[in-house]
Amino acid sequence: QVQLVESGGGLVQAGGSLRLSCAASGRTFSRNAMGWFRQAPGKEREFVSTISGPGGIKYYADSVKGRFTISRDNAKNTVYLQMNSLKPEDTAVYYCAADQSSSSSARLRLGIADSWGQGTQVTVSS
Repeated sequence: QVQLVESGGGLVQAGGSLRLSCAASGRTFSRNAMGWFRQAPGKEREFVSTISGPGGIKYYADSVKGRFTISRDNAKNTVYLQMNSLKPEDTAVYYCAADQSSSSSARLRLGIADSWGQGTQVTVSS
């Protein structure tokens, strides 16, 4: 099973930016679809963005489209989420996820993943 470790969360003012990183173990990273999800207090976990292995196809939730960018560096076994123009409603714990069974992100976009990270807190103040 792939081990995932997120980093880069923190406290930022509205309109600011953060870049989340997710470092993955394993030799098959470049073939794995990867994704980001988030869970705000009192709410269910929701899809944010996914990227196919090896990285050509990206999807975004409507709420983050145009503000967030997902990318991956297969040489570093790392996936990133660049978050710009942050809003207070982006406040949540952000989780990285991996689908080892497919390079397509179809299952991930449904929240079906083989591995999840421990999460990193993002807080956006108004």
